[in-house]
Amino acid sequence: MTAAQADLAGARNEFHRPAAPAIGIDTPRVEDGAAIWRIARDSEVLDLNSSYSYLLWCRDFAGTSLVARGADGEPIAFVTGYVRPQRPRTLVVWQVAVDRAHRGRGLAGVLLDALTARVAGQGVDTVETTVTPDNKASDRLFTSYAERRGAPLEREVLFDGGLFPESSHEPEVLYRIGPIT
Repeated sequence: MTAAQADLAGARNEFHRPAAPAIGIDTPRVEDGAAIWRIARDSEVLDLNSSYSYLLWCRDFAGTSLVARGADGEPIAFVTGYVRPQRPRTLVVWQVAVDRAHRGRGLAGVLLDALTARVAGQGVDTVETTVTPDNKASDRLFTSYAERRGAPLEREVLFDGGLFPESSHEPEVLYRIGPIT
């Protein structure tokens, strides 16, 4: 085979790749709690809550949370959030994580966009989350979200590291994005 033939064969392969398995976006169910806990644990950057809390989250905050399901129907990513009782126009994004095998495809951004579209009908026009300074992936996610929405992004320390019982906890920086459209 000549070099030109090899280039042509390689180009054909680029256009004849098998389709990626379908990924569905869905409301979490209590049965998803264990998988969501595992995804959070394996993220190695999120503060891991008890497995019980993820079960409660899937029950009590399913309306402000989403999961991405792989072709087998199992969760491969999630976003959890809640509407602030004192500020009902504000969605607090609690955690976002993607299973290691599915990272790098923009899935966290898709979930965040889908969740904020869902709650927009409830009058939500602001998103808040906290990010530790070492969590570069979350910084990129929320910065790019604000850019996509053409919304201002304000940052300020919400909880200083010294407030946490473990001495090594970094400060939690509040990201406030809004108004969003």
